[in-house]
Amino acid sequence: MGAMDDLISSNAALPPARLLVVDDEQAIADLVTSIFRAEGMEATACYSGAEALHVLREGAFDLAILDIMMPGMDGFELCGQVRAISDMPVVFLSAKDEEADLVVGFALGADDYVTKPFKPRELVARVRARLRRAQRAVEGAPARSVLEACGIEMDVEAHTATVHDVPLALTPKEYSLLALLLGRGGNPVPTSELYERVWDEPYDSAASNTVMVHIRHLRQKLAAVDSSTEFIQTVWGVGYRVGGGPAAAIAPISGEGRGAAEGAAARDGGAPAEAPVEAPARGAAR
Repeated sequence: MGAMDDLISSNAALPPARLLVVDDEQAIADLVTSIFRAEGMEATACYSGAEALHVLREGAFDLAILDIMMPGMDGFELCGQVRAISDMPVVFLSAKDEEADLVVGFALGADDYVTKPFKPRELVARVRARLRRAQRAVEGAPARSVLEACGIEMDVEAHTATVHDVPLALTPKEYSLLALLLGRGGNPVPTSELYERVWDEPYDSAASNTVMVHIRHLRQKLAAVDSSTEFIQTVWGVGYRVGGGPAAAIAPISGEGRGAAEGAAARDGGAPAEAPVEAPARGAAR
């Protein structure tokens, strides 16, 4: 059983949640509801924004999953309407993967953004994570020293890190790099600062490659859980920042890069892929 399977099994005891799934593509809406019903949740499918608002006003829900490109009232407008009457978590599920769409979605109050084609277990894990956080807020759980962005959560006191609730096995240097990046809230951190604070040495000509290799390894570990998101973005001429946009392919290290990796390792001291669920082809991105 893989890490994601363990995660889903461990959450089986959570009380049932009520989900509202909105997508004008009936096949997708029905598929998503069936996925969550199989996980023991109650899921209601709606095929338009207007229908969703009517259903929402008639009953209580714990989380909404919204498509964006819908006729009449699109997902962005629906999200704004939902936010006017409810503070439940909202997750966008759409084939629109441009950074501008993600920015608009989060600005309207969305809590997460999953792109189509999607992996069912990843979608379940993200939804469960949002439900747990909402429940902690309702119960008034005591605050922890937690850094969080783009599905990454780091408990500084416990010295643990997860992405979509899947534990990450990080080296001490990778953990420190990720903590610095998360602590800046999406603002870029210069390469020189990363090196001097993590390695506690003056920045020199070889330091840039050292940081680059460790960032690459960190990206690979994050991509092993979610390959659709670029968690760490390069800011050319500056350094790195926590991102959240669609990811580019991460190539294996070879040749000269392998040599740099060996040098960086010295400085550091030391489940089959799930087939994504495709949206039916209809010309425009959904």
